[in-house]
Amino acid sequence: MKLRAVFLFAVLGGAVQAQQPVGSVAVGDAVVTGNLSVTNGRAVLVSNSTVTAKDHSADISLDRGGNVLVCATSGLHITSGKAAAGATPLMLSLDRGAIELRMAATASDVIMTPDLRFGVAAPGPLDLRLGVTKDGDTCVDNRGGNAPVLNISDTFGESSYNLRPGQHVLFEHGNLKQVVDNESSPCGCPAAAGVSLADAAIASAKPASIASKPVEGKPAEEEHPFPAAVSAGLAPTPAVPKAPAGVVHAQVATTLSYDAAASGAAPAAAPANAPERTAPEAAQSPQPAASPAAPPSPDAAAAPSAEPPASPHSSDVAHWIGRFFKRIFGRG
Repeated sequence: MKLRAVFLFAVLGGAVQAQQPVGSVAVGDAVVTGNLSVTNGRAVLVSNSTVTAKDHSADISLDRGGNVLVCATSGLHITSGKAAAGATPLMLSLDRGAIELRMAATASDVIMTPDLRFGVAAPGPLDLRLGVTKDGDTCVDNRGGNAPVLNISDTFGESSYNLRPGQHVLFEHGNLKQVVDNESSPCGCPAAAGVSLADAAIASAKPASIASKPVEGKPAEEEHPFPAAVSAGLAPTPAVPKAPAGVVHAQVATTLSYDAAASGAAPAAAPANAPERTAPEAAQSPQPAASPAAPPSPDAAAAPSAEPPASPHSSDVAHWIGRFFKRIFGRG
C-alpha cells in the first residue's frame, strides 16, 4: 500500500512539472491554440501553444520574466523545454509578421523564422525587434549595448552571421549573404495611428463658430460661365430696363427713305449777255446732247434742294410775238 502511494505521488509530481505554465495573454487580444487554460480572462500558455494577435498587438507575459509583444495579425509558436536548474528554455517561432522580445536570455533559448535560426551566444538582457515580410525579408534590431551576440544561421546551416549588440540589419529574402547593414526601417510593431500634437494644437486653435459654419458656394453657371452659349445665341437676352415711377418713357419710331431721281441737279440758267434767238433759229440750231446725269454726291444729297426757276411772265410772250410779226411785214 505504501509503495502504491509513493508511485502515485511520483506520477502526479511529474505531470505537474510537465504542465508548468510558460506565460499568459489576454483572450481579447489574441486567438490562442494548443495547451492552455483560461483564468480571469487570460489564456495560460502551457508547454506548446500558438498565439495569433487580432487587429492590435497582444502582450504575452512570461512566467520566467519578461514579455513578448506579438504585433497585429502576427502568429507566434511558443515551446518550452526542460532545464536541470535555472530558467526554463524557450523556443519562439515566428511564421509571419513581427514581434518585440524583452527578457533575460539564456544560452538555451532559440528563436526561429521560416528561413533563419537565432541562437544566444551568452546569457544577457535581450531587447530584440524581429519582422518577417511575405517575401521573406527579415528585419532584425538587436537593441542595447549589453545585449548578447546572436548567432544566426540559415535552415541548411550553409551560412552564418553574428549579430552584435546595437546592430540593425535586413536580410533580403531571408538570405544571410544579402545583408543591408545599418537598416533604418523599424523591425517591430508599427506605431499606432493617431493625431500628432501639432495637428491637435491647430485643430484646437480654430474657433468653433468658424469650424462649424458651412461654406456657401456659388452655382456652377455663375462660377464657371460657358462662353459658347453666348456665341451660339443660347444665353438669355438682357432684360429691358424699367423706367422709374413717375417718369415718362418715350419711344420714337420713324422710316428713312431715299429717292435718287428727286436729287438731280437743276438746269443751269442762261448767261445774262447771251443773244436772244427766235423760234425758227432755235428749231434749226442743233441741240447739244444731254450729258448723263452725274450720281448725286453725299453733299448734294444732304444739302437742301434748290428752288425751281421762276416761270416767264405773260408780257414777255406778247412782246416776242409782236417782234415776230414786225419782221415779217416790215420786209414786205
